[in-house]
Amino acid sequence: MQTIDFSPFYRSTVGFDRLFNRLDSLGAQEAKTYPPYNIERTGDDAYRISIAVAGFSNGDIAVETKENSLVVKGAKPSDAEDNKREFLHRGIAERAFELRFQLADYVEVQGAALENGLLHLELKRELPESKKARTIPINGGTATIEDKSVN
Repeated sequence: MQTIDFSPFYRSTVGFDRLFNRLDSLGAQEAKTYPPYNIERTGDDAYRISIAVAGFSNGDIAVETKENSLVVKGAKPSDAEDNKREFLHRGIAERAFELRFQLADYVEVQGAALENGLLHLELKRELPESKKARTIPINGGTATIEDKSVN
């Protein structure tokens, strides 16, 4: 995989170091292929991550958020009964996984639902009032300029 050198940008920008560090960390992460997942936009500021978790139940999956990071972990407890089973073909992996997603500022997980073997995570960008655009009223005085003559 190619790496990009951001050092020329550091010379001409101020305050973007977090952005370049985030891009560096994204490039350093290896591509995760298990379990497969989709990321979709469901509205102007709404998103959904759907992860295929066939064979996992609610208790086998943990969803954690911290700062701008979302981590989804899954692990099946080992059962003695599983050791007795003999598979002729094992197409459903059920192996442990950990997926990490970097979230933009003010994006929060609104909920999670497990249905039909898919884990759906609903995300929404909630800008605080202080960050939303606002109109500043212009105080227009009704002062008039009076003709004052100096004697």
